[in-house]
Amino acid sequence: MTQSILITGASSGFGAMAARALARAGYSVHASMRDLAAHDGRPAAEMEALARDEGLALHPLALDVTSDASVEAAAAEVLARSGRLDVLIHNAGHMAFGPAEAFTPEQFLRLYEVNVVGAQRVSRALLPAMRAAGRGLVLWVGSSSTRGGTPPFLAPYFAAKAGMDALAQSYALELARFGIETTILVPGAFTKGTMHFAHAMQPADEARAAAWWSGPYRGTDETALQGLAALEPADADPASVAEAIVRIVGLPHGRRPFRVHVDPSQDGAEVVNGVADRVRAQLLERIGLADLLHPAA
Repeated sequence: MTQSILITGASSGFGAMAARALARAGYSVHASMRDLAAHDGRPAAEMEALARDEGLALHPLALDVTSDASVEAAAAEVLARSGRLDVLIHNAGHMAFGPAEAFTPEQFLRLYEVNVVGAQRVSRALLPAMRAAGRGLVLWVGSSSTRGGTPPFLAPYFAAKAGMDALAQSYALELARFGIETTILVPGAFTKGTMHFAHAMQPADEARAAAWWSGPYRGTDETALQGLAALEPADADPASVAEAIVRIVGLPHGRRPFRVHVDPSQDGAEVVNGVADRVRAQLLERIGLADLLHPAA
C-alpha cells in the first residue's frame, strides 16, 4: 500500500521541496500549510497543478500548528482520506534574527508556539492513530544550531530549535514500544535557495536593538551573515535536505538512523551530536531501558 505522509510547513523552503520529492517518489503526501489562501494561494495552486500534471498524490492541506481547531480538522481530513498515517514529518518552523534582548517575551512565545508547541499539537492529534497501527515514522526537521557553532543574533531561533530537539529525543523513547521509529534530520545553515533568513522575525523593540546596531556591535550582523554564507560551498543545494527525507522514508522499518546531518558547511553539530547520542544510548543501557533505542518489531 502507498504510504501516507503528513508534512507541516510545506508552503515553501524545505517543506515544499520535500513534499514534491516525496510525491514524485510515489507516496501519498498531505502537504500542510498555515493558510491555503496565503500568498494569493500560489503555493497551494502550484502543488495542485503539479499533482494534476504529473498524476501525483499530492494534497495541499490547511493546518495552522498554532491552532488546536485547525490541527484537529487537518488530522481528521488526513485520516478520512488515507485511513491511516504512516509518516509524520515535523518541519514547520520560523526563524528570528537580531539581538536577543530586543525581542519581546511575546515574540519568544510565538517562536516556541511554532517550533515546539506546534509539533506537540500535531503529535497529539495524529499519534493515537499511529500507535493503534503499531508502526510508523516520526521525522523531525531540526537544525545544526542546536549543537553546532552558534553565531550571535539568532538566540530565539536557536533556543526554540533546541527545545524541539529535546522533545524529539524524548518522544523517540516513548514511542519505540509502539513500533514507531524516530529520525531527527539536522540541516545546516543554508543561506541560499530558501527564504529563511529573508523572512526571519525582527526584534519588535527597535529602540533597544539600536544599542547593538549603532553601538559596539555595529556591523556584526552583516559579518555573521556573510561569514555563514562564506562557509557554504558554492554547490550547496537545499534540495539535498528534501532528498535526504525521501531516502529516510524509503528505508526499511527498524533500519532508519536516529540522526542524519545535511550540513555542507560542517559547523560541528555532527561531531557534538555523535558524542551526545552515544552518551544518551549508554545511559539507557545503564538504567535497563536499552530496548527503547529501537522501535519494536
